[in-house]
Amino acid sequence: MLEIFGKIEFTPFLLSFKLAAITTLILFLLSIPLAWYLSQTRSKSKPFLEALTALPIVLPPSVLGFYLLWALSANSPVGAFFEETFGIKLVFSFTGLVVASCFYSLPFMVQPLQSGFESLNRHMLEASYLSGKSKIRTIFSVAIPNMKPALLTALIVTFAHTVGEFGVVLMVGGSIAGETKVASVAIYEMVETMDYASAHIYSAILLLISFTVLLSVYLFNQKQNRKFGL
Repeated sequence: MLEIFGKIEFTPFLLSFKLAAITTLILFLLSIPLAWYLSQTRSKSKPFLEALTALPIVLPPSVLGFYLLWALSANSPVGAFFEETFGIKLVFSFTGLVVASCFYSLPFMVQPLQSGFESLNRHMLEASYLSGKSKIRTIFSVAIPNMKPALLTALIVTFAHTVGEFGVVLMVGGSIAGETKVASVAIYEMVETMDYASAHIYSAILLLISFTVLLSVYLFNQKQNRKFGL
């Protein structure tokens, strides 16, 4: 067993964690205003925006990966603009993985935050407005501190989901060692080459991480519910 561990390259795990951390941070900053808007608006466009946001949950990763591959390639206006203007290649690069992961993990950040905002006491928000606080200040000084379970769920589940991504990242990033070969792609290649011993270890590590992450979320939420007598 020690010999097997010694032969394993842990760079794919580091890439997965790096990708998950960057994606989670970007999505948190982008999803706060979106989730707030969806929780407060009564616009007729709300169902359309909610459906669009939740689309990656039901859309096959191969379909989303194909459209992202097309949209980010040098043959598309977006891909050509970034490559010609900034010299940034969006396909088969780590930058492309970040963009693809942001699209794929978006609902896992937005939905818990939206639920958290919707569960807040509206009188508390109105009191904040009456005291002269702006919407931005109300969100960060009143709303977010009072929805810790939803916030923790959004951050941790988004991180864990990004670590476990496969189809989208494979289509957009391929399998470039040290650049786009994340843990899930590494496992796929190990199975392809019948290196089942290494695949078992990689899979067990991801299984343990995923279970620990979800368990911590449920334990925290249970503790919060008991604290407030829910």
